[in-house]
Amino acid sequence: MAGRNNNNPFDQDNYTHNIDRNNERSLDRRGFMKTLVGAAGVFAVASLPWGTLAAKELMGLSDKEYPHKKIVDVKNLPVGESLEFHFPSEHDSAVLIRLEENKYVAYQNACTHLRCPVYWVKEEREMVCPCHHGKFDVQTGAPTAGPPRRPLPEVIVEVKDEAVYAVRVKRYEA
Repeated sequence: MAGRNNNNPFDQDNYTHNIDRNNERSLDRRGFMKTLVGAAGVFAVASLPWGTLAAKELMGLSDKEYPHKKIVDVKNLPVGESLEFHFPSEHDSAVLIRLEENKYVAYQNACTHLRCPVYWVKEEREMVCPCHHGKFDVQTGAPTAGPPRRPLPEVIVEVKDEAVYAVRVKRYEA
């Protein structure tokens, strides 16, 4: 026992002897992983209510109904013409097109490629995005040319009391 101090059972050269002093817990790999998994579990449980609300909202987007909004009186929109309006909120631009005497279509008019505005070109009977020459079929909203790959979200309209109303937004199916 030469070289050992009677008060200290460890060699003086060993500087790690104080890690376990007073039964302190050492954090090894297994302890670190248990702590990490525990923290992730607490985070997952804490965020569960918000995730549930988000999932319910996203699941309901395929055909979501909003308060009906009058767009225009039938007599004020001739066949072949279009009218820009906002639906479902003032930040969502859309376009209504009267294709025939009793046929109306409406789409949100932000291109599904990079959200540039989409315009009705009466002479070509197409919806055109001037940013990258994207074109959309007016009957379905499906892309027919250019970089867009998804159809325009359709705004479902109804005609009642000699006026056209926006009632729902039909999202594309991914």
